[in-house]
Amino acid sequence: MKTLCQMGSVMVAFSGGVDSTLLLKCAAEALGRENVVAVTASSDTLKPEDLERAKGLAHLIGVRHIVIGTSEMEDPEYAANTPDRCYLCKKLRFSMLAHLKDEMGIAYIADGANADDEGDYRPGMRALAELGIRSPLREAGLRKAEVREAAKAFGLPNWDLPSQACLASRFPYGTKLTPERLKQVYESEKLVNSLGVRQVRVRYHGDVARIEVPAGDIGLLVKHREEVVEGLKKIGFIYVTLDLQGFRSGSLNEALNR
Repeated sequence: MKTLCQMGSVMVAFSGGVDSTLLLKCAAEALGRENVVAVTASSDTLKPEDLERAKGLAHLIGVRHIVIGTSEMEDPEYAANTPDRCYLCKKLRFSMLAHLKDEMGIAYIADGANADDEGDYRPGMRALAELGIRSPLREAGLRKAEVREAAKAFGLPNWDLPSQACLASRFPYGTKLTPERLKQVYESEKLVNSLGVRQVRVRYHGDVARIEVPAGDIGLLVKHREEVVEGLKKIGFIYVTLDLQGFRSGSLNEALNR
């Protein structure tokens, strides 16, 4: 990738998803592993298994991997979950990466945004622009399907991993974020995953859990209805609902569009 070849050295914001994994692999191939560092931000909004996946993939690719703890939950404005939540988070996290980059003498910071990320409400992109963060996949015009195709060609084991998003994305804007609520959503999604559903979002609406799964998996949840209802009630919800529209990324942004 021509963009990467011109960077010299790069710090990759590494979530362990397919986009940042392809970027990390391409950076290692283009610049040499010694000129690439992967950094993963760990907080209450990250699933533990996602962190472990990131560690394993960085080891597989053969680059140095740094895990940093972030404190966005300590920011009252972030915890209030305003529509600018992602901006606040990205601003904090990439500012931390910028300090680390300077300490390590690395030329650039890059993230795994692709061309499809331009189509939704993503205030975090504004923070990246303000901090001068590069997005080589997006700059190359690569869309998600092309990213997956390239990741498969490289033999990356997560090429077909369902799209991931931080746990904060399960809460309607204006609903306060707390570690307890984040854990409640995490445990609920883990239960649904255990039924064989790969992609799930349990949207938090106070006492109500609204479950989104791909349309093809709705029948599976209906089949296990009693188990799901009982499990989510034990986790803390009073009412358990299944969204008949099925899974769609960023569904809580629909309220903003109205």
